[in-house]
Amino acid sequence: MTKAELIDSIADKAGISKKDAEAALKATLESIEGALKKGGDVQLTGFGKFSVAKRAAREGVNPRDPGGAKIKIAARTVPRFSPGAALKSAVDR
Repeated sequence: MTKAELIDSIADKAGISKKDAEAALKATLESIEGALKKGGDVQLTGFGKFSVAKRAAREGVNPRDPGGAKIKIAARTVPRFSPGAALKSAVDR
């Protein structure tokens, strides 16, 4: 599903215009992003939890180098998503 298809689905299910659905989706995504930038978590009961995790610095191998030269990969902060029980059971067939 693309963003446009998601907006159409939201508009249909909520009975609102596509413009309002797009604004609501944009506000939701910005709010989640803002919380994660501050290092917080966003928990939507039944759906899942968005959080941030620290990835330690490590050594890797350059795949383009025929000799497999070692490269240093810097530490990073990355977003994570853990699905909730209701989402898991909805997807489980």
